[in-house]
Amino acid sequence: MTTLAPSSDGRNAETLIASALSRLESVPYWLLALPLRLAVATVFWNSGTTKLANWATTIELFTEEYKVPVLPPEIAAYMAASIELTTPVLLVLGLLTRPAALVLLGMTAFIEIFVYPQAWPTHIQWAAMLLVLLCRGPGTLSIDHLVRRRFDAAAR
Repeated sequence: MTTLAPSSDGRNAETLIASALSRLESVPYWLLALPLRLAVATVFWNSGTTKLANWATTIELFTEEYKVPVLPPEIAAYMAASIELTTPVLLVLGLLTRPAALVLLGMTAFIEIFVYPQAWPTHIQWAAMLLVLLCRGPGTLSIDHLVRRRFDAAAR
């Protein structure tokens, strides 16, 4: 029966760990960004379609529960629904991803500060996903990437 020296086992484990880390680090960014785009888009899209499903209830929520400062409830409701129904489409397509992420990050901050400050565990998750998209963009599987390639080629 042959036994391996302890140092050999340690090197094998180190090699396995290094190999696993290398594989994880080689995952293309677009593959990581796509579920972020879809997850954030789903949250806001569902909120927007819920607002449209019963506009009278939406106005009542903005009047009685949300109590958005400065804006009249009707204008705040229209603004929220418009943002929640347009930016998710942009995120899914990967079109104007960074501006869409910035708008949704601002909306998330507004909701956190003025409407539901106790919901920070949820809002911080949204913010984390949006910050990645804002800072790194949508990845190569996006219209933004195609447009950028087109402009880069035209600039040459």
